[in-house]
Formats: sequence, C-alpha cells, structure tokens
Amino acid sequence: MFRVLTVASECGSGGSIIAKMVAQTLGWHLLDRELIEAVARTAQVDTETVGRYDEHVDSWWHRFNRGGLEAAAIYAGVPPASAQLFDAEAVAALTRQVISEAAETGSCVIVGRGAQCVLRNRPGVFHVFVYGPWRERASRVRGRPRSVCNVGELIQLRDQERASYIRTYYGCDWKDPHLYQMIISSHIGLENVARLIVEAVLRADGPPSARCMACTGFGSQSS
Repeated sequence: MFRVLTVASECGSGGSIIAKMVAQTLGWHLLDRELIEAVARTAQVDTETVGRYDEHVDSWWHRFNRGGLEAAAIYAGVPPASAQLFDAEAVAALTRQVISEAAETGSCVIVGRGAQCVLRNRPGVFHVFVYGPWRERASRVRGRPRSVCNVGELIQLRDQERASYIRTYYGCDWKDPHLYQMIISSHIGLENVARLIVEAVLRADGPPSARCMACTGFGSQSS
C-alpha cells in the first residue's frame, strides 16, 4: 500500500499542478511551498531566505571553503552551533529532515527537492517523474506571474539546477528511470496525468469500484 507520493518534473511540465490535483483527490497533505515554510521554521529564518537556496547548489568556491569559514567564525569566538553556515547545503540537509519526517507520518505528496532519492529505499512510496513537450513547457512558464523575457534560457537553467542538486547531494542522475515507478508526459493533459497517478497509487489497495470512484474528482484547473 502506497502512503507517500513524490513528484519530480521538468520546469514548465506542470508537475506542481499535477501534484496538487493528486493531493486533493487523495485527501493527502501537499508539500511543495510548505517544504520551504517547514525548513524556515526549523532554521528560524524567513521563507525568502530559504527560497533563495531551495533546490540550489552553492558555488564550488563556497563548498571548498565551507569548513574554513566555519572554523574562522569559531576562532573569532562564535559558538560552534551559531557558526554553522546557512547556505544551500544547510537547506538541503534540513529539507531531507523535513521529507523524512513527512514520510513517517504518510498520506502526503512531496514535490521535488530530491524526495525520490531521500525516500528511495522506503517501502510504501510511489515515485513519479513528469516531462513535457518544449512548446507546452515554454507556454506554461510564459504565462506565470513575473515571467522573464527569455523563457527558453529560464527553463534550461531550472532543469540544470534540479539535475545539479540531485547529482551533488544524492549522487544520482535526475532523469534516471530507475528512480521512478512512473515516467509520464504532461502532453496527454494535466488532469489525465493526475488521474493515472491516482489509479497507480490506489492500485495496491481497495476494490476496483472504489479505485474508479476515487478518480472522478478532478475539477477544472488552469495550467
């Protein structure tokens, strides 16, 4: 029986929207923006600060000198606990903690942030990767608030950042099919993708009639 769903996706493929649809249909808790909020509460910083480091990798220079910077702060009289740097590595570690705690509780949909790697060997977790045609992805990103002029560069940058995040902190290839039970294109429609995911999640438990009824609750959602 699946109790947790992770959703990784290409930028602009509609992964977050699909995850929200699935969470609403299953009645599960959605962890997307709430992951950032949970990390901010744990670290006792504002969400904007956490957001700057979310799914981000520090520069090579910063990672190389991280230990030296902490040592210098301690040498200057800063208590060891306070000398810990708040950077992308710290946010990644706190994010792993939040993801693991959420999985213990179950009944949740976790969006991105390497959850497919954190929970890779945990039973009862269903992992999905969503991709989509370039034109549809560009159109979706272009329609977002505060959209930039060069949408193509933004999409490539975000995909590169996500791949780098997974490679740096988990040593995995972001698009490795062995990380997922389902790899699906949003080209068939976001609602259709969400419906198929729900079907797959519920397949392990409950009679067919109950599973079909559970998949009829998708409302109209904008992309």
